[in-house]
Amino acid sequence: MSQKPPTLATIHTLGTTFIQQHNPIMIAWWSAVFPGFGHYLLNQYVRATLLTLSEVFINTFAHINEAMVLSFCGKFEQASLILEPKWAFGYLTTYLVTIWDSYRSTLYQNKLCHIAYLENHSVSRLKIIPNEIQYIERKKPFISAIYSFFFPGLGQLYNHQVGLAFYAMFWWWIYITFSNLHEAILTLVLGSLADSSSILHPHWLLFMPSVLGGSIYQAYVTTIGHNKLYRIAQRQHLTERYSQNRPRIFK
Repeated sequence: MSQKPPTLATIHTLGTTFIQQHNPIMIAWWSAVFPGFGHYLLNQYVRATLLTLSEVFINTFAHINEAMVLSFCGKFEQASLILEPKWAFGYLTTYLVTIWDSYRSTLYQNKLCHIAYLENHSVSRLKIIPNEIQYIERKKPFISAIYSFFFPGLGQLYNHQVGLAFYAMFWWWIYITFSNLHEAILTLVLGSLADSSSILHPHWLLFMPSVLGGSIYQAYVTTIGHNKLYRIAQRQHLTERYSQNRPRIFK
């Protein structure tokens, strides 16, 4: 039995899942920045979500972020004391395998994407279901990046990735709450630098740059991918609609 050729995209309740060409090194790099982010870029949502959850929980139990902060400050002895070995070794193994898996998956997905382009399967543009309306439209990548910059998850919402958007927004609120970032910013604005730095919680604060950058990049790349799908869908529609038409010349 022959294997069914891959399709480019599927529209469902939570958004549009699609395959596109990626740079394997870039995907591996984002997996190194925050395990799971590389898989989000590949639209592998289930494993990506589980990996991001494992990153937060194992990192917390192993005290990785606190040890990193102490190491940056030159307090290597304190860093070694605070680190929990039984969690740290598991974290390291998961971290390295995640990077390799995202790199390997990108190479294979690029091949599937190339085959899908050659097969030229029909790309759906609209799906109406009782609890949601999902469709592919042209959007501006810069706008999605700006939305994510102000609050991670908003760029994903702009791209109609409902599940990922609210997942990102939920965790961003957790990071803001436990890092005391807003309180620290307010204290800094009032002119107290020492009090501002003492309020911050380094463990939760260290997650935030990676999450912010990953959210911006994912929203930007996804918008570009959606625009490509839109062009393909439009080209297929126009080809189907007008391919049988022949120009008539009247004398």
